[in-house]
Amino acid sequence: MTRDGAVRTVRAGRRTVEVHRPDKVLFPGGGGAEEYTKGDLVDYYRSVAPFMLPHLRGRPLMLERHPDGVDGPRFMQKNTPESYPDWVARVEVPKEGGTVCHTVCEDSATLVLLADQASITLHRWLSRVGRLDRPDRMVFDLDPSGDDFERVREAARLLGELLDEVNLPSALMTTGSRGLHVIVPLNGHHDFDEVREFARDLADALAAAHPERLTTAARKKDRGDRLYLDVQRNAYAQTAVVPFTVRARPGAPVAVPLAWSDLDDPGLNARRWTVADAVDQARANPWSGVLTRGRALGPARRRLNALRG
Repeated sequence: MTRDGAVRTVRAGRRTVEVHRPDKVLFPGGGGAEEYTKGDLVDYYRSVAPFMLPHLRGRPLMLERHPDGVDGPRFMQKNTPESYPDWVARVEVPKEGGTVCHTVCEDSATLVLLADQASITLHRWLSRVGRLDRPDRMVFDLDPSGDDFERVREAARLLGELLDEVNLPSALMTTGSRGLHVIVPLNGHHDFDEVREFARDLADALAAAHPERLTTAARKKDRGDRLYLDVQRNAYAQTAVVPFTVRARPGAPVAVPLAWSDLDDPGLNARRWTVADAVDQARANPWSGVLTRGRALGPARRRLNALRG
């Protein structure tokens, strides 16, 4: 790596990428939070790339950009700018009245480029290029009404137990914000309507069994202080945060994969890992073997119906 005024040249795989204004502060320090620059963000994404790219390849992205740092305005970018290099992968996705050209991150150079653009948080589709209408992931977002992580921990255990009962494998992830995501690998044979319907029915069954603690009410005013089991991401063109992505919050917390046994750690919370130590958790490979074989929903649907009586 070399420095040349306000430009730093970074080697990423087989390419070199220019990082502009690497000393620009994206995450101001203070209040116990560390300060991080754009250069720090680039270094993090470059180091985590081997663990993050398997969750990115082949998936359209929505980019959450903060050009002036997390205290400045943000914007959500779907369309790939014409200024991006030709080697950045893209996919044209139909929309009403035209198409959207989404970025697809296939390599570490693209990841570094996105960090240079102050794309702090990467949101991915649950389906892949070539089968955009057939998701291979189902996501449950455990969203607490406040910042009470004990409710999230409890809900995750209950959801994990129910998924075990219907014989579906699942993986757990901090969001880097307030809650947890529970991710189920699918075989890609179901469309989004089928997946969302199953996710909703399973969440409804869990909320019905624990009505004082859990809810599937979409309106905040109907939830009270109950934890919201959110399945709305399981729809065409909806997105979820990518494993190992950074969140635009003080201290640069990271969405990090967990083992289910990590729920027993009293120090666990949704922002437990940051850009300073998330790579260590990545090397532990807590999802080893969990997401490699996607499941069909037919057998799980029959088991869920039997449980519901």
